[in-house]
Amino acid sequence: MKLRLFPQEPAGLNLLSQMAHQIVLASATLAEILGVPADEHGGLVEDMHNIEAKSAELHFALLTHMRTSFVNPLPREDMYALSRYLNEAMEKMDAAAELVALYRLDRLPKRAADQLEIISRQAELTVDAMRRLNDLDDLEDYWIEILHLAKRAERTHRVWVADMIADMKWAQYSRNRDIANQLVEVTKDMRRVATQVGSIIVKES
Repeated sequence: MKLRLFPQEPAGLNLLSQMAHQIVLASATLAEILGVPADEHGGLVEDMHNIEAKSAELHFALLTHMRTSFVNPLPREDMYALSRYLNEAMEKMDAAAELVALYRLDRLPKRAADQLEIISRQAELTVDAMRRLNDLDDLEDYWIEILHLAKRAERTHRVWVADMIADMKWAQYSRNRDIANQLVEVTKDMRRVATQVGSIIVKES
């Protein structure tokens, strides 16, 4: 028997899905930033700021929707937590882009691209999962897959840090470590989203 909390896809779940989509867009934008010379960072970083602003706009729209809706598809505290984690992930993506520009980094190690690939995949899965939160039986695979990706991101981060310690001087290491830390924290925020979904599944089962 399927766990269906609400018969139709409500506006709140659409807003959460749109927030996750901003992270998909941010992953693509950050990949572009890493692929161009430092002199070309400015416009792309501005694009990233706009994506982050859209995420914040969606976050506040969801808060307004929850306050004014008579019936919400999930408990308000769960919807708020999902929205907060997604918005915080987006803020860290924006920070990573800004740091690349501020440090005028023309090139980052391949591990950065590996982390972006993981973030993009986490975000794509989350876009779909947020739309389907009213049908929890279909979301256990999402929860498990995000956790696997998060573990992969943690391993990638550890190897990246070890490589930086071995290969870089202190100033270069410090700048690259800042970027690495932001990216791994994004993957942790996406894991928090999935863990919150897992908690909802358990509570509603």
